[in-house]
Amino acid sequence: MITFIVQRLGFAALTLLASSILAFIIIQLPPGDFVDTYIANLSATGSAVSLQEAEALRQLYGLDQPIWVQYFKWISRVVVGDFGESMEWRRPVSEVIGDRLWMTVLISFFALIVTWGLALPIGILSAVRQYSVADYLFTLISFIGLAVPNFLLALVIMYLSFRWFGSNVGGLFSPEFELAPWSWAKVWDLVKHLPLPGFILALAGTAQLVRIMRANLLDELRKPYVVTARAKGLPERRVILKYPVRAALNPFASTIAYLFPYLVSGSVIISIVLSLPTVGPLLVKALIAQDMFLAGTIILLLGALTVVGTFISDLVLMWIDPRIRHQLD
Repeated sequence: MITFIVQRLGFAALTLLASSILAFIIIQLPPGDFVDTYIANLSATGSAVSLQEAEALRQLYGLDQPIWVQYFKWISRVVVGDFGESMEWRRPVSEVIGDRLWMTVLISFFALIVTWGLALPIGILSAVRQYSVADYLFTLISFIGLAVPNFLLALVIMYLSFRWFGSNVGGLFSPEFELAPWSWAKVWDLVKHLPLPGFILALAGTAQLVRIMRANLLDELRKPYVVTARAKGLPERRVILKYPVRAALNPFASTIAYLFPYLVSGSVIISIVLSLPTVGPLLVKALIAQDMFLAGTIILLLGALTVVGTFISDLVLMWIDPRIRHQLD
């Protein structure tokens, strides 16, 4: 078990290294750099920048050096917890991300809890009551959840809330708490605003996992060991929950690997629509401005979430499936 965990941690470090290289290369692919974007924005306002000033800016940010030199300077600072300085904000990346990172994690964690809390019982009910009214109803809702984009649902909810109730449901805080220091009143205000974006973000993931759980459990319920358990007179609840559900959870648990980064990346458009203080809008602005340190850090965090999700999936699979633990012993 310990050897397995150590190996996984080693592979996780290599994966993060590879993802950091790819992220840095992809950010550098568009023509030009941050200085070119900065000059273009100034030109649009009627200001001008001389060639000498442009070269001075490139030397200041190290953009005049080869890409591999820029990468090693950045990654050497990342290893010690320094993510560099944002070119657009002219502040350390850790300060720019700041509370936005924790807000993103909070919304994503809430959406994950909602996704699992709804998908698991609904998937079990749909499989046990196959072709019932409840099964057809949940199937219809699942297909609607998969078909309707989350940002469109957010726009509809914002329109209806303003049209019928005259209220704005955007943001995570009331206007009087947006710039206020943290207090119990601000925390309670956050708790009141958190469910709406969390449920909107969780909708598509919940619909997908309901279909996965239903299909997996239907396969398990048709296997001979379930028929044998029923023939021995075991209660139906024990027959279903003891073994078939645990076996059906294997593919269900493996979805954690992509669910973590999906919740963060999927919240980009929703954050823009609902004006949420998350890293999504920051990533969009950083990519447009070619702020490679800020964009690279956020993309690296998405890769880290994928690695963490995969590691958690492995641990959950070992916990729910004794066969996996036996193979590792």
